[in-house]
Amino acid sequence: MTDPHDPPPDLGASATRALFAAGYRRLSRLAGVSEAELARLHGAGPKVLAHLRNVLREAGRSAG
Repeated sequence: MTDPHDPPPDLGASATRALFAAGYRRLSRLAGVSEAELARLHGAGPKVLAHLRNVLREAGRSAG
């Protein structure tokens, strides 16, 4: 199981940098954030959003 205090796992470098720059350094910070907001980040395309959705679900959380 993924720990919500861990950084988002297995993302490309571009998506990881964009998430970190936007202040999303831990999965717990992504809970409640809308997919539309995440999609505006550079490198956060459909595959990244689907992966984040699955990781959040596994951690018992969900995106907004």
